Amino acid sequence: MSPKRPQQSDNLFAAAGLEREAPRPLPDRLRPRTLAEVVGQDHIVGPDGALTRMLETRTLGSLVFWGPPGTGKTTVARLLADATELQFEQISAVFSGVADLKKVFDAARARREMGKGTLLFVDEVHRFNKAQQDSFLPVMEDGTVVMVGATTENPSFELNAALLSRARVLVFRSLDAAAIERLFAHAEDVEGKKLPLDAEARAVLARMADGDGRASLTLAEEVWRSARAGEVFNAAQLQDILQRRAPIYDKSADGHYNLISALHKSVRGSDPDAALYYLCRMFDAGEDPLFLARRVVRMAVEDIGLADPQALVICNAAKDAYDFLGSPEGELAIAQAVIYLATAPKSNAAYTAYKAAMATAKRAGSLLPPKHILNAPTGLMKSEGYGSGYQYDHDTPEGFSGQNYFPDALGRQTFYDPPDRGFEREIRKRLDYWAKLRAAKGG
Repeated sequence: MSPKRPQQSDNLFAAAGLEREAPRPLPDRLRPRTLAEVVGQDHIVGPDGALTRMLETRTLGSLVFWGPPGTGKTTVARLLADATELQFEQISAVFSGVADLKKVFDAARARREMGKGTLLFVDEVHRFNKAQQDSFLPVMEDGTVVMVGATTENPSFELNAALLSRARVLVFRSLDAAAIERLFAHAEDVEGKKLPLDAEARAVLARMADGDGRASLTLAEEVWRSARAGEVFNAAQLQDILQRRAPIYDKSADGHYNLISALHKSVRGSDPDAALYYLCRMFDAGEDPLFLARRVVRMAVEDIGLADPQALVICNAAKDAYDFLGSPEGELAIAQAVIYLATAPKSNAAYTAYKAAMATAKRAGSLLPPKHILNAPTGLMKSEGYGSGYQYDHDTPEGFSGQNYFPDALGRQTFYDPPDRGFEREIRKRLDYWAKLRAAKGG
């Protein structure tokens, strides 16, 4: 006779008194239960925050939450639905298509007929294409749903103007050190134990979180898992154990443009230390060194120009050195060029002159140069006065004829105005000398 099979209720773990809930990650267990518990977004959910004021008026329009990962966008949307007694529905643009949207909209319409509103949270809303984004417009306009979209990308570039015109954008900020510390303290209260870290290691752990609240709690959980009884980690041990968290950096997203902008402006501002910091941030995050080399060449011509003509030479040499050496030695050549640019005299006179000359060329049209500087290879052209009266500059005592070279209809223009610094101080002296000669010669 076969043995009796245990029934569903015959749970061996229950019999042994070991039955317990499935483990939940620390960030999920510590998820805020009210808007007041949300950390690091006081400008949105604090006493004078934007959402706090909306809730006081009992009105809520569609919203777009823009900010980095782990700053509370999903949590705030859930709590907002609770605070306004709306049905919370969530979809992700990564996994949803037009058919899924239609089902959600139909359910919201049916719910509305029964007197219940819907808060539709759309994660990664920027991943919907234009047609999919347009499908939200009718249900937003007639109040079928209050749409709350979340995005890590700049809405100005990634969302349709029509969608943005119907929603208010709220910017979520990366959590600062104080906010991360509040999360650590809350985690310690819930777990009933301190993080096994000395003061320096605790600060390093907060920096590793990179402004991401969810990541900070995940890292804290990893620390507790790794520590043996009575063990306290210092900063070096912490980094060895956690193997550091990869920097938040997407080469196609805002972080990329923010850092290259910071690098460029640090060079322009003659701060080699800040420039090196941002350069190393980008190297560390895996940026293509040749992209950086190209940007450094651009800085040489835009911000140093003729104040130091060697700047362009050095930057091109750095690019060639990287091509020759590769990584990691080649990065040092780019770093050297960045230091050179940051410490060089600055001038955008050539850059400004180029833009002004281009604007004049576009505006003035196809004006004929003055005839005296035109070649006359045929008899007809000579009879028309081409080349007549041209003075060969090398035949003059000063090597300068002072003739007019602009079209007669345009008149003399001034585009290049070098400042009195760097090598351009010498250029300024030459230009002033030639201006006096030109005036004396009547050119």
